[in-house]
Amino acid sequence: MNTASQPFQFVTASYLTCVENQKADTAAELLDGLEHARDEAIFFHTFQSLGRYHFITEGFSNDFAQWALASLNQPVLAERLATIDIRDYVSIAELRADIRRMILEYLEGHEAKANLTAFETFYFCRTVEVTVPLPWDAKTLSGIRAGLERLSHSSFYHHFIASRLRLQLRTNDFSHWFRTELGLDRLADRADQIDIYTKTLDTARQELIQLIDRETIA
Repeated sequence: MNTASQPFQFVTASYLTCVENQKADTAAELLDGLEHARDEAIFFHTFQSLGRYHFITEGFSNDFAQWALASLNQPVLAERLATIDIRDYVSIAELRADIRRMILEYLEGHEAKANLTAFETFYFCRTVEVTVPLPWDAKTLSGIRAGLERLSHSSFYHHFIASRLRLQLRTNDFSHWFRTELGLDRLADRADQIDIYTKTLDTARQELIQLIDRETIA
């Protein structure tokens, strides 16, 4: 069994939501806010919205689409924004550009709706993450598996979802460690392919454990 030179340090994480300076009451203002918002805010309203909704399997999974439907009452725009699949992106810049393009194209065909006032204001937000190392780490696959069994939802979310902002959307903490410390590229690729849209935190964790078990048997 491969042993890592650098152990995987499990952490517990807490998240404080911070309201940014940007806000929007119309679709046109949302478009402008998207241009100036921090990368952390774009990540919050797309990737991190999955965690807040506990990986909903129905409806819209990003905040922009939710707001366009529930507050702007513009279902066509909401449906377009809901087609954004965050699994396709490896940079916040690309994600931001595509969201803005969708809104711009919609407004070009619906000019009268650009300045309709929403029922509720959209506030751009981001999270401040506070982490504390847990009293265990792992140097082997069996150690990772044992740690996964003990992790809280917030800890698993930190390593599997929130880590993507640090790692430029390309991977998660587990896959990164499998690849760089154990040389298990195949396992890393398979872990990256776990569908964060259709899985809950619990089912995503269980699938990761099953992948580790298959690798161990192989």
